[in-house]
Amino acid sequence: MELVLYLSIFGTLCWWLLVLFPWRPWSTREKIEIPAHDKAIFNEDLSNITVLIPARNEDPYIQRTLCGVRAQGENVRIIVIDDQSVDDTAEQARQCGAQVLSGTTPPAGWSGKLWALEQGLREIKTHYTLLLDADIELAPGIVSELRQKASNDNLALVSLMAKPPMNNFIERLLMPAFIFFFKLLYPFGLANKPGSGVAAAAGGCILVKTQVLRSTGAFANLHDALIDDCTLAAHIKCTGARTFIGLSHAASSQRGYHELKSIWEMVARTAFTQLRYSLILLVICTLIMISMFWMAPFAFMFSSVLEVHLASILAWIVMFFTYLPTLIYYQRSPLWAGALPIIGILYLAMTWTSALRYWQGERALWKGRRYESKTNA
Repeated sequence: MELVLYLSIFGTLCWWLLVLFPWRPWSTREKIEIPAHDKAIFNEDLSNITVLIPARNEDPYIQRTLCGVRAQGENVRIIVIDDQSVDDTAEQARQCGAQVLSGTTPPAGWSGKLWALEQGLREIKTHYTLLLDADIELAPGIVSELRQKASNDNLALVSLMAKPPMNNFIERLLMPAFIFFFKLLYPFGLANKPGSGVAAAAGGCILVKTQVLRSTGAFANLHDALIDDCTLAAHIKCTGARTFIGLSHAASSQRGYHELKSIWEMVARTAFTQLRYSLILLVICTLIMISMFWMAPFAFMFSSVLEVHLASILAWIVMFFTYLPTLIYYQRSPLWAGALPIIGILYLAMTWTSALRYWQGERALWKGRRYESKTNA
């Protein structure tokens, strides 16, 4: 029973620390939205921006993505790197007026996405480069907002965390929590603070100064990174340049997840990478997650000690308080916070899946490409 007491108190303390941290990792204050009076289609000149889109078998999404880019303004240049697709991705991109480059097989040690971006970067001559995933749909006016944010705040990189799909039960259960956990791992308040050791970006939508991108070695310096967006932000921050990451309703992912397996695969692809492939960090993460999501809220079921019951009540209060801003931002019912214990254990299981695959020699499997772990390379 002493172990239950210690773990429940530890889990409760972890929850309350989240509230007390001055950078408020659970908040939704870091965001970029389109002002209400600017929601009409823009006619701004975007000739100083080139949109770079790596695309591999993106037939279901590429047209809507490109239409969203076209609606941003005039004279925007779009380059789609067709990463050896076997569907109609390239043809659809051409029909939408994009310049299409035929990508080659990634060299050894390169991820497919980064090699595609490296090939596209050679064609860019504009002041800004917008790195955009092929499944991200942009609302009219958001690119102008990104450029204005970069100019006004002297930012080398501005990134948006795209709104995830929430069209079915499994998406509503897990996708808001995906954003919530990402912000706990990479607190936006710290990532946006000059001099902070935390750096973060969301690879779906990144506006970056082209000169800064090239001066940091661009994609060659992160050619094998699976969490390439945060790695890129870290490289840029190391030069002393400023970066920003925020939420937005004006960028949304079209890629739906119709079953638990698809979300499981998406998370397992990089979860152990975020722990730097460290067994020690995995064990620490496991203890923290079990303490926070199970021992703290449910300790009252295993003990009649008053302190344990108080710890459980306090844990539930903070769980609701910290998750509520994310639920409100994405217009979800506050009742979803009651599912956090289940959500937390599911994400922990996904992390262990990622670790087990790494130890078996598979670093990641994505878009039909298998990346071996360093222990098996």
